[in-house]
Amino acid sequence: MFESCPHCKLARKCLDELKAEHPEYAAVPFEMVDEKKQPDVAAKYDYYYVPTFFVDGEKVHEGHAEKADVEKVFKTALA
Repeated sequence: MFESCPHCKLARKCLDELKAEHPEYAAVPFEMVDEKKQPDVAAKYDYYYVPTFFVDGEKVHEGHAEKADVEKVFKTALA
């Protein structure tokens, strides 16, 4: 559950900071799925650790994410 998960909270903070620093990132569609509140949606994805990022259905990052990791996700999405 991203509300109580410190790794998800950090990833969310990094997302928000990067969008503020790079306006082009704000155009990247993003959906955060809470596995506790949306188990049917979460079950559609192959992951073990959170946060996990997917771009066009492909897993591009799994587990603890620092700002540089999240930026790589944005760059992958924009490529």
